[in-house]
Amino acid sequence: MSVVPITSPDLDACEVSWFGALCSDDYQFLGVPDGDLRSSWAHCSDIVKRAEGHGFRNILCPSSYQVGQDTLSFVAGCAPITERINFLAAIRCGEMQPVMLARTVATLDHMLQGRLTLNVISSDFPGEVADSAYRYRRSHEVVEILRQAWTQDHIEYHGDIYHISKITSDPARPYQQNGGPLLYFGGYSPDALELCGAQCDVYLMWPETKEMLAKRMQDVHAHAERHGRTLDYGLRVHMIVRDTEAEARDYADYIVSKLDDEYGKLIRDRAHDSISLGVAHQARARELADQFGYVEPHLWTGIGRARSGCGAALVGSVDQVCSKIEEYRAMGIRAFIFSGYPHLDECDHFGTKVMPELKTCSLPHAYGRVPATTPATPLGNGVRR
Repeated sequence: MSVVPITSPDLDACEVSWFGALCSDDYQFLGVPDGDLRSSWAHCSDIVKRAEGHGFRNILCPSSYQVGQDTLSFVAGCAPITERINFLAAIRCGEMQPVMLARTVATLDHMLQGRLTLNVISSDFPGEVADSAYRYRRSHEVVEILRQAWTQDHIEYHGDIYHISKITSDPARPYQQNGGPLLYFGGYSPDALELCGAQCDVYLMWPETKEMLAKRMQDVHAHAERHGRTLDYGLRVHMIVRDTEAEARDYADYIVSKLDDEYGKLIRDRAHDSISLGVAHQARARELADQFGYVEPHLWTGIGRARSGCGAALVGSVDQVCSKIEEYRAMGIRAFIFSGYPHLDECDHFGTKVMPELKTCSLPHAYGRVPATTPATPLGNGVRR
């Protein structure tokens, strides 16, 4: 299995992140809504504070048009109640006028003193069914405008979609003065890979077999190489870790024990990304799995029966999970975004059992951010050490 070039080849640590369940995606039993776990400021901010307490380096704050809370407002509210954890905030390109988005991002970055990263999304808007090439062209132009706002005195841009002349970028300068927040991105179509290769810093993948992940990394690298760039790579996957493999597998069975598959399909179909190529690949992994839902050792696809998007979990003992993470690191994966059901309980399991075994960091910025193996402390120049 070949390893692709990565931006941080000498990094001997990995960025370990948790997931903020902003989009009504927290259950004790998958597919069975629980009022105590509903998406709310109180519940989701508790997840953030619990993750920071366990030493997670970043937290993904997702976005949905159907359910949940506003992502950027939520991140802003978390700024004064956190000190170390970074925020991976989802931004939907085109949803907000790009200059206004640049200003919003800059304000958030100052509130967080440089603890902001961004997850670039190119989805349709409600009521829109846009051609894939158009959506990714729109995202490409948005990111180019953001880069100008973050690095130049004025924004001057003339593209196929956006035309902006002589707008000062002064209010849009972020706290991070080395190119702005890191851009994470996940997508599977050729247009998506081209956008990531040209513009983004970290390519995020959903769980598949290691062979499939390696092939995906090679495809993305080929696009980045044509632009004279290298990327870092990340994996978004759920987590069930216990003291023994048997306990972990039993818990996996437990959380789907009340799932009605017809309702699970309804959950999947209502998601805005339900027809995306990435979701199709998750469905294919379920089809290839054995009778217990495992598509390869310790990779269980049962989560995807009641969830669109990331649909598999690492299931095993502490040693087995640590070995699996190390295998991914050997492939060149440097960022991990974990989650589990319920999110507070599984954060505790992973945080107490596995986090002490891992050397963690914040990813170095492609524009020169210094990698860290100690808690992120903002400096006056916007570089986080």
